[in-house]
Amino acid sequence: MVHRSDNGMSRRRVFAVGGALASVLTGTGVSAAAGLPGGGPGAGRGQGTGAGGGKPLAPVVTNTAAWRPVADVLGRPGALAAGRTVYRVTFPRGDLTVSSHGVTGLSQASYAAFARYPDGRTMVMGDLVATERELQRVTDALHAHGLHQTAVHKHLLAHRPPLWWSHFHGLSPDALALARAVRAGLDATATPGYAPAEDTAASTAPPLDLDTAAIDAALGAKGSAGSGAYRFAFARRETVTDHHRVVPPAMGVTTALTFHPVGRGRAAVTGDFVMIADEVQRVIAALRHGGISIVELHNHALRDEPRLFYLHFWAVDDAVRLARTLRTAKAATNVVPTT
Repeated sequence: MVHRSDNGMSRRRVFAVGGALASVLTGTGVSAAAGLPGGGPGAGRGQGTGAGGGKPLAPVVTNTAAWRPVADVLGRPGALAAGRTVYRVTFPRGDLTVSSHGVTGLSQASYAAFARYPDGRTMVMGDLVATERELQRVTDALHAHGLHQTAVHKHLLAHRPPLWWSHFHGLSPDALALARAVRAGLDATATPGYAPAEDTAASTAPPLDLDTAAIDAALGAKGSAGSGAYRFAFARRETVTDHHRVVPPAMGVTTALTFHPVGRGRAAVTGDFVMIADEVQRVIAALRHGGISIVELHNHALRDEPRLFYLHFWAVDDAVRLARTLRTAKAATNVVPTT
C-alpha cells in the first residue's frame, strides 16, 4: 500500500523501475548487446559459436592489460586467476562489522568474475553482499542493466547486520556494458571505494592464531591467509558449463572453506560445499556428525551443467578438529584443491 504523503515519490519510483524493466524486455543496454533471444544476457541457451550439440566453448587466455577498462569502470583493480582465463574483482564490505553468535569481525566481500570466449562474448558471474535495506535496490539495479539474478540467500545464521547474497550472471560481446551493470548493483549498496592502503594492510597483517600446518594436514591442501582468516578452495573434477560455455573454478564454482580465528586455536568456520545432487545428503550427514551446523542449501546458477548445489555451514570449535570434519565432508564430493 502506498501512503498518500509519499504518492509522488512512489509514482516516480514505479515509472523508473517500469522503464528499466521495459528496457530489459525490449533489449536496450546489456540485453541488446548480448544479441540473445528473450532479451536477457542469460537467455538463449547454447547460443553462439560451438552451440547446439558441439563442444562447449572454453575461455581464452588473457592478460591484465586487456581488463584495465573493466577495472576502470568498477573503480577497483582485479587479478587474473590461475590459467589467466578469469579476471576476478572483489569488493570488501569494510563498512560493515559483521557478527554471528557472538563472533565478530567476519569479513565479507562481493565479487565479479569475467571470462572471455572465442566468439567474442564475455561472461560475468558473481554475487553482491547487500543489507536487507539495500537488497531491493540491488535487485532493481541488476534488472535495469540486463543482468540475470540467479540466487538470493544468506550465508550465515543469526548474524548482524542481516545480510543477503545476490548472485548474478551476464553474457555479452560488450565487457564494459557488463562492468557498468555490476557497478550499478554495487552503487545500490554502501560498499566502500578502493583505497590502495587496503593492499598495504593485507601485506602487513599479523600472523593468525591458528595451527595452520595442522589444518593443512587435516584437509590435505595448503590454505592461504588474508583479511584475518585462513581459506581453502577446492574445484570440481568435472567440466562445469553454463550457456554452453566452460566455467572455470575461479568464476565461483568451488568449495570454499574459511577459518576465522577466535583465540586459543579455535575458529569459526564458514563457507560452502559445491555438490551434485547425489552428494548432498552425504555431506550434510558428515557435517552434522562433526557438530557443524547447516545454514543454507541452494543453487547459485540457473543453467549450470552438471546441476550444482551449494551448502553453507557454521561452527565454532578447535580449528584442527573442525578441519577433520570438513575433510570427511569434502571426501564425499568430487573435488580437488585449486592451484
